[in-house]
Amino acid sequence: MIKTRVLIADDHKILREGLRHIIQNDLHCEVVGLATNGRNAIALASELQPDLILMDISMPDLNGVEATRQILSISTRIKIIALSMHTSKEFVAKMLKAGASGYLLKDCAVDELGDAIRCVLSNKIYISPDIAGVVVEDYLRYLEEPAGKPLAKLTPKEREVLQLIAEGKSTKEVSAVLNTSISTIETHRQHIMDKLKIRTVAELTKYAIREGLTSLE
Repeated sequence: MIKTRVLIADDHKILREGLRHIIQNDLHCEVVGLATNGRNAIALASELQPDLILMDISMPDLNGVEATRQILSISTRIKIIALSMHTSKEFVAKMLKAGASGYLLKDCAVDELGDAIRCVLSNKIYISPDIAGVVVEDYLRYLEEPAGKPLAKLTPKEREVLQLIAEGKSTKEVSAVLNTSISTIETHRQHIMDKLKIRTVAELTKYAIREGLTSLE
């Protein structure tokens, strides 16, 4: 019998190891890789081509929403289940819009993981029962980010730059992470500020946190 191949992406080692134990020993799937941030998840997904990815939403360098969007733009075959402590429908909507097939609350993961994996592998959407009620009620209204919303004006690369700046990285560090020139990063930053009508890094950081691109963790 061919085992389901799973990649785990989470920046907390204890959770990664706990999920790996459950997946391999209780659910009899194969954990093919462990990622510590969104950028690492993209690289491993491309290299390992797993059947399924458990994707933490709040990770450094690149968050789970952006990582999900980029992975699925390369391979639509991969199924992604979001892992999060966030119960708000805005976070659920962002992940579903990015292409995730499931949304699992971390404090329910142990009990629901098996059901969630079976569900998404059957080409269905899985949402933790604890939040399903409020999500189904009006998630369609949140699924489409309003065209006039400032964040919708940013390109995917600008969202990456915004997260890295908000995480305290210097222009030089951002250019190293994204493997591009310092002048290009400065141009991206200026475009971001112009589009968001924000003039300081402190305000950019607040905005990024408020929009769920990064967190205070």
